[in-house]
Amino acid sequence: MSTELRDRLRATIAALPDPHTEQALGDAVRAVAVDGDRAAIEIVLGYPAAGWHADLSEQARAAALTVAGIAQAVVEVSSRVAAHRVQKELTPMPEVKNIIAIASGKGGVGKSTTAVNLALALQAEGAKVGLLDADIYGPSIPMMLGLSGRPDSPDGKKITPKIGHGLQAMSIGLLVGEDTPMIWRGPMVTQALQQLLGETQWQGLDYLIIDLPPGTGDIQLTLAQRVPVSAAIIVTTPQDIALLDAKKALKMFEKVEVPVLGIVENMAVHVCSQCGHAEHVFGAGGANKMAKEYGVPVLGALPLDIRIREQADGGAPTVAAQPDSDLALRYRQIARNAAARLSLQARNKSIAFPNIVIQNT
Repeated sequence: MSTELRDRLRATIAALPDPHTEQALGDAVRAVAVDGDRAAIEIVLGYPAAGWHADLSEQARAAALTVAGIAQAVVEVSSRVAAHRVQKELTPMPEVKNIIAIASGKGGVGKSTTAVNLALALQAEGAKVGLLDADIYGPSIPMMLGLSGRPDSPDGKKITPKIGHGLQAMSIGLLVGEDTPMIWRGPMVTQALQQLLGETQWQGLDYLIIDLPPGTGDIQLTLAQRVPVSAAIIVTTPQDIALLDAKKALKMFEKVEVPVLGIVENMAVHVCSQCGHAEHVFGAGGANKMAKEYGVPVLGALPLDIRIREQADGGAPTVAAQPDSDLALRYRQIARNAAARLSLQARNKSIAFPNIVIQNT
């Protein structure tokens, strides 16, 4: 009877929907124990979701109590991030489980601001996160994170990342003067990025967010081919011309076999702070149309809001400056949706276990 009850209980909890993966919990239900009419349930999500743990725990507890024979239930929810597969000819980086590229195809759509806030949102959900500013010509991450001064290099070989609002961060903007123009050709830019990526002493990251430069030319394609990326996110506005370039970015990642987790629609609507009137300044519905055309989801939409710009310019992005605001919660929802979709992809087994070498001594 106990085994039958446990199986019925497990099946009930496993059937609960996960709104972030759009699938049932399934194997996320790791353990179910029954003692008389009392149950203990362990759920381990494959992505950071601290903001959802309490709600999921309550949903699972309520579902458990609907199972005949269960009068009490205790539910423990946690998250564990795994490393996922990268391009087949590349090797994953040590100390970095997953690299997620943030791209736009076009400048001026708020890609860097979105990248910083998504990195902070993943951190707020419980992940250990790093941020690499790959925009060599126009590095903006140091200002957005309130960082200044050159990073340390204790051994003269590896660079210690700067810490901004808890994020491990690196940018060419930390190594050159603020007013120094980067007058480099493509090969030099590519080499500089690979050095920033490989020579930074990242420490135990679940996710490294790379803020790619805008565009889909030779530089972006080369970077997408040489950097071991687990997935990409496309940032766009509803404007037709922005969507046109966003589609090019999406196709670029398809060519190099990097999965696109989805689209973030930035500046989707403007709500007047004085009268509350909502207006779609850059149009409406563009991201949804693109999502249907290419079979990728819209991870979320963000408004055209002066606070986002002011806080990023001030060195304290929205998720750090107003962690309980509606805007911060939007970023966190998008971060959970993106990480959840990544959790469904194949894992990178090559770094799941250390190499064991036996030697005669």
